[in-house]
Amino acid sequence: MSAQSARITRPTRQLKAGITTEPTIVEAAQRLRYRVFSEEYDSDLGATTPGIDADSFDAWCDHLIVTDQSSGELVATTRILHQRNAAKAGGFYSEGEFDLNAFHQLAGTVAELGRTCVHPDYRNGATITLLWASLAEYLVKHQVDYLIGCASISMSDGGLKAWNIARYLQREFMSDEEFRVTPKRKLPHLAHPVTEEPPVNVPALIKAYMRLGARVCGEPCWDPEFRCADVLVVLEVSRLASRYSRHFMGKI
Repeated sequence: MSAQSARITRPTRQLKAGITTEPTIVEAAQRLRYRVFSEEYDSDLGATTPGIDADSFDAWCDHLIVTDQSSGELVATTRILHQRNAAKAGGFYSEGEFDLNAFHQLAGTVAELGRTCVHPDYRNGATITLLWASLAEYLVKHQVDYLIGCASISMSDGGLKAWNIARYLQREFMSDEEFRVTPKRKLPHLAHPVTEEPPVNVPALIKAYMRLGARVCGEPCWDPEFRCADVLVVLEVSRLASRYSRHFMGKI
């Protein structure tokens, strides 16, 4: 078979994004989350049901999913906890890791992004762009002013990578003072010094957040369940709208 004919007969991916709270679709998203997170962080995530990453926040979130319609497979997901539902959920997920008093003082609406993951075979520009475009549409539709979320860094090497990345992000992408938070469980300091060289392996998802205009809000937190370091990031939606209005929001 020639290269040309191979390209012609190769199945074409047909990606579609949407928002759901439908239980069976949410469960498919939870299964994808478990697969991705358990492999990347070498943890069982404290799962009570084998193969499913679920917690009490899921019931109060809007779940953004990307599906490959050519196969029917759910290939990317993230969840959004809007401020209007946060009290019912017992607060934002990140309040378990950070003191969010600064955000409770803000004038404007806050929403939280969490559990973002993409199937390994779909980690490309098309999938990520569709995910962010749908997220941007949601933020505008629901009048969200500030989007927050925990961005995770693996601790598989004992923490050196996490500290290097955290220091780099604080140096290059630190938020304004009004958004600063403190971790409730500080990341253990290392016996050996952290280098000052910019890390070359910043996780792709964190790079994407920074390109959208997000900023880190302070020191990292240690998450023993996921065996990772978390940094809280904030995105001012007005900044996203101004930088990506034509790219992401042209049809809103």
